[in-house]
Amino acid sequence: MRKQVNATYLGGPTVILELEGMRIMSDPTLDPKGKSFQISPKVAETKFEGPAIEPGKIDLVLLSHDQHHDNLDDLGRAFLEKVPLTITTLSGSKRIKNNTKGLLPWESHKILAPTGAEIIITATPARHGPAGSEKLTGEVIGFLVSVKGNSQPLFYLTGDTVFYDGIETVAKKSAPLIVFIFAGAAQPRGPFNVTMNSNDAIDTSIAFEKSIVIPLHYEGWSHYTEGETVLKEAFEIMGIEKRLMFLQLGKTVPLPFYYS
Repeated sequence: MRKQVNATYLGGPTVILELEGMRIMSDPTLDPKGKSFQISPKVAETKFEGPAIEPGKIDLVLLSHDQHHDNLDDLGRAFLEKVPLTITTLSGSKRIKNNTKGLLPWESHKILAPTGAEIIITATPARHGPAGSEKLTGEVIGFLVSVKGNSQPLFYLTGDTVFYDGIETVAKKSAPLIVFIFAGAAQPRGPFNVTMNSNDAIDTSIAFEKSIVIPLHYEGWSHYTEGETVLKEAFEIMGIEKRLMFLQLGKTVPLPFYYS
């Protein structure tokens, strides 16, 4: 039986993926437009848009990290209390506590879906900024999501990361059908990126040479410096625009692959 995964983009880093009777959400950012968070005495992050739709019931949250508001804002954090399971970093699990499972990179957690399929969540390495920034930005992971019986992961959520050798390692170990990149060239602390810019997006596309690349985390917040237009132009100039796909806010669409 050929199956598909449905995706609904809420904005920022937040997407809902429906597979095997489960609704899986990435980094919940659910606060309304205009909400602002102070990072330092001189710097704040402001939401330009609220979530495109109400999320409804969610069975699983894949939270790349809990320490930054543009990945887990106030209403997103409250929402976690309603979710049966949140998989996140080891340190984040200790902070959030309730209904969480912490994973280190390359650790896996198996979930029995309502259809009887076994879903495998594998944590992947991520670096939230340039070399040496870990002490500023903290622990972050990404996620490979597989269904047992399929030869390759269905999709890969990079989490907040730049392109570095950790991403290349993921590419050497796996060939996901879809790669969700956390883009936007976010600059919350100064003139350096803590998420992927267009160069990183292209490098990721080349590393995962058979995957479709879908950007998340590129609109809706004040500290994102590159949006859809920049990414589209970069991929077009490189002649790989067919590898790039954007989700429309609030619209549920089937992802362009089948699995069994």
